[in-house]
Amino acid sequence: MSQLPQIDYETASEEIRAAHDEEVRVRGNMTNMKRTLLHSPEAHRIYAEWFTLRAELNPAISDREIWIFSHSISKALKSDIAVTFFRRALIKNGFNPDALELSETESLLKRFGIAIVADSKAIPADIWAELKACYDTKVLVDLVAFAGIMIATAVYINVVEVDFDPELEAFAESSN
Repeated sequence: MSQLPQIDYETASEEIRAAHDEEVRVRGNMTNMKRTLLHSPEAHRIYAEWFTLRAELNPAISDREIWIFSHSISKALKSDIAVTFFRRALIKNGFNPDALELSETESLLKRFGIAIVADSKAIPADIWAELKACYDTKVLVDLVAFAGIMIATAVYINVVEVDFDPELEAFAESSN
């Protein structure tokens, strides 16, 4: 059970309802994580910058690549909701997350995501060399910033013990 309640739309302030409505308008849904974050529209806005950085990384990093990168970070942080969110993205786009054949770039991004979580002060030199050979500096800046928001998201989910979204249940690892 979540340590923090979800907003009650009916009794929420105008500011919170406006942020809620805008999120639904822009993204078409409202997750349990967002419903807890919306107690602070500022916190919600900051976490939503994930989408801004994702847009900046496109097309240099494809959707599948970003899902694999995000999944690796989520998995390393043991964030079941985040892991399942990216499993769903992969499955809904025709990929089996339990049997992915990774390209060299996908493998690199997966290793990078795992390395960031394992020890952000000790990213192996070979990973950096490969990343620098694939991407320009702006992409790398955006990718590291994106990883930071992904880590913050997974940590938020874990610390708050956000309730699992019912629409994700069918995509959870134990559902296979």
